[in-house]
Amino acid sequence: MARAPRTGPYICGIDAALDVVSGKWKGLVLWELHAHGVRRFSELRRALPGVSEKMLAQHLREMEADGLVLRTVYAEVPPKVEYSLTESGAALNEALLPLGAWGRERVRRKGLEVAPVPEASETAAG
Repeated sequence: MARAPRTGPYICGIDAALDVVSGKWKGLVLWELHAHGVRRFSELRRALPGVSEKMLAQHLREMEADGLVLRTVYAEVPPKVEYSLTESGAALNEALLPLGAWGRERVRRKGLEVAPVPEASETAAG
């Protein structure tokens, strides 16, 4: 079931921002694309253990509609599709850096478990 377009009314800027990044996987997609620049669907899926194909596809469609992700389709056989951040997506990722720092400090302070992450992804905002 598709969500209604996100157009407000919003109470504040945080409300509007969270509307765009709502969902467990969107922040992680931003993080992964920031770390690698360009990713194919299968690469994103492998980098985000636990995400289903359906949920990843849904989040990518929403992020494309919100202007955060650029979807590039190459006319090849088999078709090749790549995803990258737009300027708006990169700016949002930068805005999320303090939230990532807060989360890392919370994990450290409370001794919470951290899932293993592919090494190449560790350089980004997460």
